[in-house]
Amino acid sequence: MRDEDARYEAVRSRDARFDGEFFFAVLTTGIYCRPSCPAVTPKRRNVRFFATAAAAQGSGFRACRRCRPDAVPGSADWNVRADVVGRAMRLIGDGVVDREGVAGLAARLGYSARQVQRQLTAELGAGPVALARAQRAHTARVLVQTTDLPITEIAFASGFASVRQFNDTIREVYAATPSELRATAPNGGRGGRRATAPSAEIPLRLAFRGPYQSGAVFDLLADEAVPGVEEVSGQPGRRTYRRTLRLPHGTGIVAVDERTGTVKSASGSHPGGWLDARLHLTDPRDLTTAVGRLRRLLDLDSDPYAVDERLGADERLAPLVAARPGLRSPGAADAEEVAVRAVTGKAGAQRLVARYGKTLDAPSGSLTHLFPEPAVLAGAEPHGVLGALTAALADGALRLDPGADREDAQAALAALPGMDPATAAVIRARALGDPDVAPPGLDVPDSWRPWRSYALQHLRAAGELD
Repeated sequence: MRDEDARYEAVRSRDARFDGEFFFAVLTTGIYCRPSCPAVTPKRRNVRFFATAAAAQGSGFRACRRCRPDAVPGSADWNVRADVVGRAMRLIGDGVVDREGVAGLAARLGYSARQVQRQLTAELGAGPVALARAQRAHTARVLVQTTDLPITEIAFASGFASVRQFNDTIREVYAATPSELRATAPNGGRGGRRATAPSAEIPLRLAFRGPYQSGAVFDLLADEAVPGVEEVSGQPGRRTYRRTLRLPHGTGIVAVDERTGTVKSASGSHPGGWLDARLHLTDPRDLTTAVGRLRRLLDLDSDPYAVDERLGADERLAPLVAARPGLRSPGAADAEEVAVRAVTGKAGAQRLVARYGKTLDAPSGSLTHLFPEPAVLAGAEPHGVLGALTAALADGALRLDPGADREDAQAALAALPGMDPATAAVIRARALGDPDVAPPGLDVPDSWRPWRSYALQHLRAAGELD
């Protein structure tokens, strides 16, 4: 939706389908919002549109306290696009700019820092520093309003270089000091569960747009769960998925609850809304990365309206889409782990965890291990396709990070001795989050593009594919 008149109509109708796809700002108030904001619709002449929250902030607008535009799902464009802008946005979402700076981002993309700055600014109205800053502000707000971490700790956990930079950004983005922001939390500023211990719990809501077939996602997670690393508990409709994560600064244990039914919003009842999650992190600086990995695993930034419209027009798929609107194509919480598991299968993955997985310092129930790193596996089991895969991952010949070039990764996979095309297709769909993958040998019409990964999920759910 790039036409501004069409965008204004979406704002007038408070259409939640476009939350996160664009933002609008009001010149008379100096505030920017998501399209579904329940406030009185401003006059067209007073409205400006932005592709990102960072661009709105860069133009001097503050985030609306009513609709919280920073908490919307990410744009589905970043799932689909394989160009440098799409890859850059996925890397920024994973926290690369905070950890490695713009130079590190550019190096991962294979471009100069100036080229990356120019392309992002030209298309999104904000460069990598501004985009990362907007993300840090959102992370900070979550920590301020859901934990009792001291403000100073939150500043550095959110990725800010100094407390002063943190304070200035919060005042600029939210028109409030961190203490005032904490006082506006739903529980009256008492924070969340006490968060002074390293493994304290951070509660979150993981937003998504449109219908979401959580049952199908949790069925898959339960079927694939590797003991020691993952578990799914509870009855269908009320299940909880838990797993361990290796993160840049430490480790984590994350939990996500299945959600069914509808959510009431200012614009009425609509399917979906959010999944409740809890994160236990040994280092709060990993919050942004952990959330991003959960979102990719659960495919929360998809645009189900676009997917269902295209696939629902196909005679074969139409009844399947009607039966399961909003069916997702799950990705990976750890791309390298998913690649290894695609090669070994579930039983093989269990064996690897038992032999080579690192034991958690503080196990949580049945969660006791981290999945072994590629370098460990490459040294321990160097032979066969598993050895070739883990060696390529360990030395960087194969990259599966959020900013990896999908075609380069495909070529690297194909070059591995013993790698069969079907397994490579699974890795591309799951580890790289490619929405348009069809397994070799299956007659798939071009009319299913660019959502062939989703079409296959529908066929599997209907029992037409293994």
